[in-house]
Amino acid sequence: MQVVGYETERADAGQTEDGRTDARDPALLVADEGQVRREPLEQGRSLTYALDERRCAGALDGRTHRECHSDDAPHCERHTTTWVCARCTGTCLKPEMDCHDDHAIYLAAFAPATFKVGVTKEWRLRTRLREQGADRAAHLRTVENGRIARERETQLAEEYTDRVRVPDKVAGLHCDVDEAAWSATLDEFDPVETFSFDYGLDLDSAPVAETVATGEVVGVQGRVVVLERGGTTYAVDMRDLVGYEVREEETERELQSSLSAF
Repeated sequence: MQVVGYETERADAGQTEDGRTDARDPALLVADEGQVRREPLEQGRSLTYALDERRCAGALDGRTHRECHSDDAPHCERHTTTWVCARCTGTCLKPEMDCHDDHAIYLAAFAPATFKVGVTKEWRLRTRLREQGADRAAHLRTVENGRIARERETQLAEEYTDRVRVPDKVAGLHCDVDEAAWSATLDEFDPVETFSFDYGLDLDSAPVAETVATGEVVGVQGRVVVLERGGTTYAVDMRDLVGYEVREEETERELQSSLSAF
């Protein structure tokens, strides 16, 4: 078996009428003999995967997996796609610009006081914020297309960061947003709407950053899943799991423990 992908929590996640977990809940995607199954990351669930070798995660076609034996992980060059919009600065790199939907320009707050500017299609704003694991956010303005949004984002990026690294997010998982700093920042704008997100982690201290798939699920914030094992909480970047061959048993690898575990 191999971890071939992951799904972050969606803003509109829920349950189907018959009580089954909706496919929009967070999950790891595990391939076994060409078929992909979801491993839901529900709070309180126990994961018992030991990690073996890591290689290219291949390609997904719906729930079918095409294997790749390249040593490059998580994806080799052949299975890596470049999303041109991710590096858009307002001058379109496509033959014809097709981002004509209304776009939202936003600020996202990551505890305790990292404020990031970003843009997304307006209809998926709340989902995009939860995908990133934002603690707070403000919808600053809606513009008519992606080009205008990226131009404005570039201007705001002179004052606010446009990228937050996962280790920086992990370092603040146990913290609250600095209310004074956030309020002062919003005073410079007239937001269309503001957001506050709760991922249910309720941590007393910073989790230990690890690449592991064994433990009880505390919760998921963005692409970070928090696991508890032996009195220590571990923060795992799900992207770092992609490509690993896994076995259904608890890892025997020695893990760093937090001070609270003693």
